[in-house]
Amino acid sequence: MASNGSTVLVRFIAFILFFYLSHGHSFSKDEVKQLSPLREIIRNRRQVCLDGTYEHEGRTCCQCAAGQYLKEHCTSSPDDGKCEFCQTGTFNSHPNHLESCRPCTSCSQPNANLEVAEECTKARDTKCRCKQDHYCSSNTGNCEICHPCTVCSSVGVKEACTPTSDTVCQEPKGSNTGAVVGSVVGVLVVVAVLAVGFVLWRRRQAARNPQPSSGSTTNGNRHDEEKKPLNVPDVDIQPSLPQIAEELGWKDMKDLAMKVGIQNAAIDACQLDHPNDSQEQTLHLLRKWVERQGRDSPSKLVQMLCDLGKKAKAEKIVDILHSNKPAAMS
Repeated sequence: MASNGSTVLVRFIAFILFFYLSHGHSFSKDEVKQLSPLREIIRNRRQVCLDGTYEHEGRTCCQCAAGQYLKEHCTSSPDDGKCEFCQTGTFNSHPNHLESCRPCTSCSQPNANLEVAEECTKARDTKCRCKQDHYCSSNTGNCEICHPCTVCSSVGVKEACTPTSDTVCQEPKGSNTGAVVGSVVGVLVVVAVLAVGFVLWRRRQAARNPQPSSGSTTNGNRHDEEKKPLNVPDVDIQPSLPQIAEELGWKDMKDLAMKVGIQNAAIDACQLDHPNDSQEQTLHLLRKWVERQGRDSPSKLVQMLCDLGKKAKAEKIVDILHSNKPAAMS
């Protein structure tokens, strides 16, 4: 916990004092005054906690340094606790008093299209990046899923694919915008005519056939609505994560994380990294959850919420995904 240099200095001063005393040397008042600052330095060095402190059973203890975890709490002085270095494959990036290290992030998640940019160390998590010809649309700098770059074939590239943006293709030459608009208008007219005809037909059928009682109809419709699956759009969930995290809240997000097997140490680390900010804690844990689920994370999130009896939240998340759905390209 405390620096090893403090221990070496204490031993050196003790040796000097022992040497003088063993040879019958008695200190004068001036010599005692000269030694007083040294004793003060020793005391101050022993009391310094370079990585901060924490409270345990009414005692103030020194925190472990980054790259370490707490093995034993202090007992008689702040710096007599025991820290050990993280094992291979684990890390702690901040001074802490955690009883275990966090597992390093894997860049080999299925369908994530990631590769290692910087290896994990005892004091730093793995940094991942997109594989070649893939990009990530996340604007947080912490990407969990990369998508294949669009191939423009014969129309040509307007803007090349980058690690953070997809390819932009050139507009096809000689495109007949007027013909396209005319075709769309024609289709809309046909659809409108068919819709009107269908409504009139339904009214005639309703007039001929007796209607069931309003009570049974209402109950039947409600039952059908409850059974009807939610229409989850197939979109990139990354841009919607902050809104989804705000809607979920920490308690429901923690339940979802535990259902897919995320370890308690990783969940606790999300709280430690963002103290007193439950929304950031929820967003951090949601990103880990999405990383595990891959491209199917939107539908899995909605289904798991329904299974937990949180259909109202599931419906709001579906609305968020629809609102962030990119406009269809012409």
